[in-house]
Amino acid sequence: MKHKIALLADVHGNATALKAVIDDSIVEGVTDYWFLGDLIMPGPGTNDLFEMLEGAGASVYVRGNWEDSFLDVLKKEVDLHHPTDLYVSKLAHYQCENLKPVYIERIRNLPLHLTKQVNHLSISISHHLPTKSHGGDLWPTNDQKNFDELVKEGVDVAVYAHTHHQLLRYSSEDQLIINPGSIGQPFYKWDSFGKDRRAQYAILEIDDTGVADVRFRKVSYDARQELENARQSNLPFMELYEEMLETGKTYTHDRERLQSLIPKYGYDKDVSAFFERLGTRGE
Repeated sequence: MKHKIALLADVHGNATALKAVIDDSIVEGVTDYWFLGDLIMPGPGTNDLFEMLEGAGASVYVRGNWEDSFLDVLKKEVDLHHPTDLYVSKLAHYQCENLKPVYIERIRNLPLHLTKQVNHLSISISHHLPTKSHGGDLWPTNDQKNFDELVKEGVDVAVYAHTHHQLLRYSSEDQLIINPGSIGQPFYKWDSFGKDRRAQYAILEIDDTGVADVRFRKVSYDARQELENARQSNLPFMELYEEMLETGKTYTHDRERLQSLIPKYGYDKDVSAFFERLGTRGE
């Protein structure tokens, strides 16, 4: 039996880009969808993101580092004196004000890693390494031994995300490794490539013989509409989201920039009040 699997990852709240990718995948004749983590934040998408994946019939979901960060906020395992933690906490506050409880519960129950059998192939599915969702271990230019960690269980194919780079390479034993890139936040160090802000995903085709094809797709979408959606949704840190869509630069760890915006908009007070309510709201 032939399978055409769309590998989707790193939407980061960009519902406009996700819709464009799903529309493209339908034209491409995709038969299944696997989501590799980081669906929410810092963009404005909430319930619509989950609903689009459900509507497409996605059969696989794993947890990304932004889902882990969201859960850390709900458990109050953050330092509100640190600008990055306060930034993530305010974005989580926005999500909790908008997300249906069923989707918050789904995030809580997402697995970190899955192994899927497709025909005779065993496929490892994770956001980053099978044992953790965060870190820089799998940056494209890192050591081969780091990538071999993806296939330690003897799988035939490993798919992962997190680095926002489309990538195809092999393990030391010649197992296939695929990263579909980022739908909502493509990133390149190289300036000439950095101007390409199209949404990225990959199609993994498997037939009775084995891996028949791997195709990387780039899909244009209306970034102006995405920004309008963000404005209408009163997205926190709107300036940073607009700059990120235009340039690819992220501000999660930009202490100086975050510190300039947090008091300006009273985000610190918002988050303190949100934390006071967390226990009574059952988040």
